[in-house]
Amino acid sequence: MDIATVIGILIAFGLVGFAIGPGLMGFVDVPSILIVIGGTLGVILVGYPMQKVIGLVGVILKAFMYKVQAGKDVIAELVELAQVVRKDGILALESKVGDIENEFMAKGLQMAIDGQEPSEIEDILYMEMDKISGRHTEGADMLTACGTYAPSMGMIGTLVGLVLMLSNMEDPSSIGPSMSVALLTTFYGALLANILFLPWAGKLKTRSTEELLVLEIILTGIQSLVAGENPRVMEQKLLGYLPPKERKSAFD
Repeated sequence: MDIATVIGILIAFGLVGFAIGPGLMGFVDVPSILIVIGGTLGVILVGYPMQKVIGLVGVILKAFMYKVQAGKDVIAELVELAQVVRKDGILALESKVGDIENEFMAKGLQMAIDGQEPSEIEDILYMEMDKISGRHTEGADMLTACGTYAPSMGMIGTLVGLVLMLSNMEDPSSIGPSMSVALLTTFYGALLANILFLPWAGKLKTRSTEELLVLEIILTGIQSLVAGENPRVMEQKLLGYLPPKERKSAFD
């Protein structure tokens, strides 16, 4: 679990709750909640297929649960495989593919073991990286759309509340509830957009960048394995993907 996401949400909502103080229940208005949450869901259904909207739950969970494999660990694993190849040949990896947890790496190695041309391996893996990037972008875009629609629905709720208030000015008892709807819908929309939807979208974009970097390291490593490069040379090439402070050679 990404503890930073959880802590960030708790801090943000906690500070808002602290600012509200003991009058917290005064900020709970069911019609306003229905307008913002229900309206945002409805607009998302208009803009995206049902299957994609249902899958949005899984996309949100990735902001909490998904963990990208560290680049330095991937490089260490590839260097270990390169030493096996240098000693016993590429076919010696046949017994090790089943133990590799990273599906992208396992797929690339299996193609190398099967004797596919390096250009074919590269094309297939690049295509898979492109599809992964597309899925990540789509998920982040959906959350960004939610962050755009929620405040918009809040504004619609505000207009509804104002119309109700102005149409019943002769009844003072109706002014308070109507004004509550007018103000709280904007509040809810801003809250959902700026504490949840837009930060989640940003987190997913960061996760996507990190994962694609790891996949590129794997692809470069597999190309080196197929070419039979010296493990030291391959390691130095792969370490170039990492920040200087994370570059640590297995041969030191």
